[in-house]
Amino acid sequence: MASTPMELDTEQSGVDAPQLNITRTLGSNINPASPVSDVIANFRPTKLFKGEDIKEDKNVHILSIDFDDPGELCMTSESDETIQIFNVREGRHDKTLLSKKYGVKLAKFTHASSSIIYASTKQNDAIRYLATHDNSFIRYFEGHQGPVTCLTIHPGADNFISCSRDNTVRLWDINTKFWTAQLNLRTPYLAAWDPSGKVFAVASSSSGSILIYDHHNLVKPVSVLDVVEKCHQVDTHSMMQGWTKLEFSNDGKHILLGTNGKGHFLLDAFTCELKAFLRKPEGGVRRAPPGEGSDAKGVTAGTPQAIDTTGECCFTPDGRYVLSGSRKDILVWDVLSQTSDKKELLPTVVLEDKREAAVLAYNPRFNFFSTADQYLEFWLPDPHA
Repeated sequence: MASTPMELDTEQSGVDAPQLNITRTLGSNINPASPVSDVIANFRPTKLFKGEDIKEDKNVHILSIDFDDPGELCMTSESDETIQIFNVREGRHDKTLLSKKYGVKLAKFTHASSSIIYASTKQNDAIRYLATHDNSFIRYFEGHQGPVTCLTIHPGADNFISCSRDNTVRLWDINTKFWTAQLNLRTPYLAAWDPSGKVFAVASSSSGSILIYDHHNLVKPVSVLDVVEKCHQVDTHSMMQGWTKLEFSNDGKHILLGTNGKGHFLLDAFTCELKAFLRKPEGGVRRAPPGEGSDAKGVTAGTPQAIDTTGECCFTPDGRYVLSGSRKDILVWDVLSQTSDKKELLPTVVLEDKREAAVLAYNPRFNFFSTADQYLEFWLPDPHA
């Protein structure tokens, strides 16, 4: 592996690998317009934000990662009931927002970088709309009677979808506190908009299916993807449990169904056929899938299995690659690669790292992604590779 110019901090802080300190910034060192295929094999961990760098409590897990639309800001929601905002170009922590009264998870930027929504973890199951410049609430979205498991923002409008353990999916207009539509489904724990914003998908693990709905006609789904029927030949274990992520590729061609099992399912968004089973040689991360975490039966509090993940896998913005965290290393699959007779696809690239990556998000504008478990890590292409 080619070396990355960085400083090494010999303090371990409970992590096996050395800590990383950034020595270059995004804006002056890489071309954000470079094709992903030119840099995908050259990503290196470049900046590690240790808990003690930001706050006193070191025993914290990062619950979610999100980027704003311009790709300039990175935001995490964390188990110590804080929201952390980072400057991507400078590799710098910018702001800490507290939500001690209500708790916080699933923090998402709206289309305005100065406002966010997030789900509560205490008192009730409301979704909160917050202005980040002064940490003031704009609106509460109330109605769910169970923990929220997914929030997804419409790609072009101020609308969003929420899923909950109360077995409902609700559609919201950010300008009013009342939901605009509701679907009653069993275990609808994940949802995703397609890039056009005309349809959205809901994943129901207990039924082993993904339902596709027209945004303007919710009487019945326009199509139903039977994951059990389509995928049983590649992985029987993950067909109806352990679903961690649902995402459309930006080109609209594929749907990614992430699991915490032995691989992820890559599905054709038009025919609903299985395109590939993205096998993870070392298996999945230890985090719980949405809806199966700390308030689920049989889960021991304080263990990694008690903490929900918002997904350790995602598409690159061009739709060409899928990245996934694991208990070590970042796995990369080229969706254009030839699969085996069993439709299995092994990682095309393995980006070495000793830390578990339980949450992963790719920047929408730059060749840059972030991973996290207890610490947030920034990844950049090595310009010297």
